[in-house]
Parts: sequence; C-alpha cells; structure tokens
Amino acid sequence: MDGAVFLGGGGEDYAVKQGLLLKYANRHGLVAGATGTGKTVTLQILSEGFSKAGVPVFVSDVKGDLSGLAATMTEGHKLHEAFQKRAGLIGFDDYTYEAFPVTFWDLYGEQGHPIRTTVSEMGPLLLSRLLDLTDVQEGVLNIAFRVADEQGMPLLDLEDLQALLVWVGQNSEDLSLRYGNVATSSVGAIQRALLVLENQGGERLFGEPALELADIMRTDPNGQGRISILAADKLMASPKLYATFLLWLLSELFEELPEVGDPDKPRLVFFFDEAHLLFDDAPKALIDKVEQVARLIRSKGVGVYFVTQNPADVPEDVLGQLGNRVQHALRAFTARDRKNLRHAAETYRENPRFSTEDAIRDVGVGEAVTSTLESKGAPGVVERTLIRPPSSFLGAIDPATRKAVIDASPVAGKYETEIDRESAAEMLAARAEAAAKEAEAAEARETQAPEPEREFANARRYDGGRSSGGSSPASKSRGGTFGEEVAKVVIKELKGTTGRRIVRGIFGTVFKGR
Repeated sequence: MDGAVFLGGGGEDYAVKQGLLLKYANRHGLVAGATGTGKTVTLQILSEGFSKAGVPVFVSDVKGDLSGLAATMTEGHKLHEAFQKRAGLIGFDDYTYEAFPVTFWDLYGEQGHPIRTTVSEMGPLLLSRLLDLTDVQEGVLNIAFRVADEQGMPLLDLEDLQALLVWVGQNSEDLSLRYGNVATSSVGAIQRALLVLENQGGERLFGEPALELADIMRTDPNGQGRISILAADKLMASPKLYATFLLWLLSELFEELPEVGDPDKPRLVFFFDEAHLLFDDAPKALIDKVEQVARLIRSKGVGVYFVTQNPADVPEDVLGQLGNRVQHALRAFTARDRKNLRHAAETYRENPRFSTEDAIRDVGVGEAVTSTLESKGAPGVVERTLIRPPSSFLGAIDPATRKAVIDASPVAGKYETEIDRESAAEMLAARAEAAAKEAEAAEARETQAPEPEREFANARRYDGGRSSGGSSPASKSRGGTFGEEVAKVVIKELKGTTGRRIVRGIFGTVFKGR
C-alpha cells in the first residue's frame, strides 16, 4: 500500500486491504489484547512496515521474540504454509521473506549495546518515581539537584549522587536556611532507596557514554529505517526501572527534537510495551506530564504506540490521544471483564455490519479489530482484520546470530567501554582532601609557633575570638560553609568558567538548548 503500513485484510472475505497511513502515524496508537492473541506478531509487522517506509523504530522486546526481525523467515518454519495461505487470503501478492536492519540494546550490556543515561539527564522527578520517594523526600532530592547545578558538579552515576547526598546531609542546616527544611532522615531514606536500586542492577543505567538519540533514529543506506530493539526480558524483573527508563527516553525525544509539524511520515515510531507498568500507582502529576508529552510530541514527528493487555490500563486522557488502534481479543470471564470489553467497544466508530463488542470478544488468534485515522485525521470505521504474516523470522534468534548482528552494528564499540570522567564524587572528594590538608597545615603551624603565641591563640578560642590556626572537627568534615561555596560559584559564573546554566524540562530532565 502506497503511503501506508499494510496491516492485513478486512471485510467479510478479508479482501479489503487495511493500512495505517504514514502521514497520520505520528498521531500515536494502541495495540491491545489478552495474552496469546497475537500482539507480538502485530508489533513485528508494524516494525517491518515502518522500517520499509524509511521510518526508524524503537521497540522493547519483553519476551525475546522480536529479535527475529534481524533474520529472514524460512520455508522450514512450522508456520510457513499457514503464512503463505494467509497471504493469499488477504491479497498480499508481493509477500516475500526478508530480514530487517536491527540494532540490539541492553541496559545490562549482555544482549546488546549498553544503553546509559546520566543522573542529571534522568532528573529528580523521574528518579523520585524510580526510587518510590515520598513528596518530602522528592523535595530533598530536588534541592540536591539544584545545589549540583549551582555549584557546577556533574551528576553522572549513582556514586556522584550518593556523594552529593552525603554532602547535603552534612550541610543540612545551611541548606535549610536557603531552600527549606532538609531533614537528615530524608537524606538517609533516599540513600537506602539508592542502595536497593544498585542491588537490582540499576547502577548500570547511569554513566557515560550516554545514549545519543541520533543512534536510535538511523536509516540504512538502502533507505530502510533501523529497528532498535531493547532486550527487556531481564529488565522486566525490575518493572519500575523498565517503565522509568522508557519514560526518560520519551522525555529526551520530547526535549531535544525540533518541531516539524505534520510530516509525510514520522521521524521515529516508539513502541511502549507493557504500558500498564508506566501508569500503575503513578501519581497524578506524572500522568498529567505523560498526557502533555503525548499531546505535544507528535509535532516533533514522533509516533508513540502503547502496547498493553487492556485499553483500561491506559488513563482516559492519554487514551484519547491514540488515534490508530489494533485491538486483539479481550476475554470476558468476570463482570469487570465485561465492563472493560463494553468500554473498549464504545471508543470505536461503529461498523453497521457487526457489533464491535462481539467482534472484540470473538476474533481469533492473528485477527484484530482495527481502526486507523483517515482523511483529515478522522477515525476510520472499525473493521475486523486478518493480520498479515511477518516477513522476518517469527521467534527468537540464536545467540550466535545475535552476536553477529551486534558486531556488525553501526554503533559497535561506541558504548561498550564505560567512561569515568571527573564529576561530583571526585570534586567533593578533592574538596574534602584539600580541607583536610589545610587543617593539618594549620595544626602544624600552631604546633611550631612559640609557646606565648599558642597560649594566646588558645585564650582567643575561649573568649569568643578567632584563633590564628587550627580547625574544629566539624569544619574539617564539612570542608567550608555553604556561604563560602555559594560565593565561589558566583565568582566562577561572573568569570564565565562554569559554562551555561543547566535548564530542566518538563520531566526535570536536562534540556540541551541549541
């Protein structure tokens, strides 16, 4: 289909071709259905279709099955005959087997290129969501980020954040005067949450080199869009980490990409699998921001497709932004199931030939109820659709094939070696070391001074005056007062040595101004 992603055949005899218009593909979408009804195959054929149209794709692979996009379907596959029969049934005359350009990514660096961000880029709001912090603890974390920004201390990994929080705890009294109460108990709670995250492997998410968005928006020399596949089978053991990472990536796209209006085809299509994990127990403020991003990011040329078992998993305000829908079967075993089924059917433009509610309940595996945007962005009439067969391999590829794809990737070697440049942890350690040396030098000077001077200095300590040397234990550990640190920052900014001020966007992530 010209100008569209071919979905399958509709109508009473499945001869009417159903497609998703590329010019409206940035209006977002929904792929829903119960387990085992064919959502994974739909994800696969949508990825293929966008790739062939020259649109880069980012998709998470929760079960490992989508890795087959990197290999071609074979005649020896157990479903070969069934796929050929289905292609003939829906009039898919140019159906061929082929592999697609794939880049594998993995937060843990085991099944793909490592994918990282920095603590600064994650921002306090998303990090608070990841750590499950209270409002008070989130406020303290925001103060820590503000101090790091003002004092020019990069927060790159968890070690940086942990070191900064120690400093915040030691200087809590001074910070409270400027920003409000900074309770050491809140600092301790954040540190404990960071320890849990670290034990879950979350520290691998933070560091450098950080992901460059251009590397997930590549096209091949033959014009096909590259399909970035995030290995998420292990990541799903930490569902909040999975959801927060994908939300961070979405926010980065929103903050960095320029406005392009309504292009002829998307610049990127982003599939958010297991989308219910994003919204489970999410505070209203976060859901409001997700809705805002979903509403505005289409003008950046990005289409976001939420994949979940039930449309009810997605909040109404977000669901209303999803114009293209592929609804696989929903089962109605309970009263709540029947209510959700009825609610799902009511969101479609009715087809007089059949009951939408009955169709959603009765469609078989590989079938779906579809509705895509038509002329002027109006929702199309709902249609029962037999989903087209995939051209790439259905199922997971073997480790040797995956390794070959990784080694041949255009980003091979770019992210594998972690970089540990000077950042907040090193800067604070150097500051503490310098303060300790100064204290030692002062004590040495005092020890070497004549006895009358030492007695005079000790007397000044007791009468409220200043001693000529020495340092109290508190001043050693804190390495200077907050006022002195702020003064240093002001002087550095006046001299122009700190560079541009960090600006944070809608999710609290770093906005890289141009």
